[in-house]
Amino acid sequence: MHSKVTIIGSGPAGHTAAIYAARANLQPVLFEGMMAGGVAPGGQLTTTTEVENFPGFPEGITGSELTDKLREQSERFGTEIITETISRVDLSERPFKLWREDADAESDEPDTCDALIIATGATAKRLNINGEEQYWQRGMSACAVCDGAAPIFRNKPLVVIGGGDSACEEATFLTKYASHVYIAVRRDAFRASDIMAKRAENHPKITVLWNTHVTEAKGNGKVLTHVELKDAKTGETRDLEVSGLFYAIGHTPNTAFLASQLDTDETGYLLVTPGTSLTKIKGVFAAGDVHDKRYRQAITAAGSGCMAALDAEKYLEDLEAQAHENASKL
Repeated sequence: MHSKVTIIGSGPAGHTAAIYAARANLQPVLFEGMMAGGVAPGGQLTTTTEVENFPGFPEGITGSELTDKLREQSERFGTEIITETISRVDLSERPFKLWREDADAESDEPDTCDALIIATGATAKRLNINGEEQYWQRGMSACAVCDGAAPIFRNKPLVVIGGGDSACEEATFLTKYASHVYIAVRRDAFRASDIMAKRAENHPKITVLWNTHVTEAKGNGKVLTHVELKDAKTGETRDLEVSGLFYAIGHTPNTAFLASQLDTDETGYLLVTPGTSLTKIKGVFAAGDVHDKRYRQAITAAGSGCMAALDAEKYLEDLEAQAHENASKL
């Protein structure tokens, strides 16, 4: 199958790109993935319960409901959505080649496209502690900015796991809502920058738990009520009463299928020309959390999806103009 524009990814970035591309009559194809990275189609947004900071929903909306609405809007304007995962691409020449997960790269014909938008997002790292499966999104989260203002966390003690800038930033953010915030640091010092570390250590509503591992999430069967802590030096364990646990141990951008064909930073996030969605390969664009490691919000992902679609449309227009010019010279 050949398309003018193919989009890989089905979060706010991917679907916004699809909506813009479809309205521009580019007949986009969107591969939404099938449990790619262990996450359902829709990406990380599907793991969020209440979304209260996406414009247009004053009463809030669940992550899965918002994803469904984005998908419906994509289809309404003519996007072809395929529930399969792209496992390999060849960006060495145009048209670009894409292989689906179950395809044999040697014998099966790949899908092709003239322009490619990569919106595969980033997956939050987890520790997979005991009780995590039961209490995920029932008191456990990997995004304080996304979930920290939810009623379940307001005026309650919370714990953040991590020792870098993200942990300090998220703990500080949570102090707006929590009664108190603990930061569980596995070592005896932060990895964070001095300014962020001092800001956290000096905050009256933050307590740093040094040399501390969180080993289990506990609750009443419905929501989280405690976590088990283990002292890294003595091995002693104790329970800490908290109503929320937030992972702040980083994200892994979903770029493995690209096989290093595009430039990334030291942590694997795609690099784009500042202020655009352009990667180092003409005709390949990046949108959303796959290149944004700073904001990581649904609304910023949607905005970058718009940018990618507009950049792709301009790229295809330039290709067509060049083809006409070349034809006129013959």
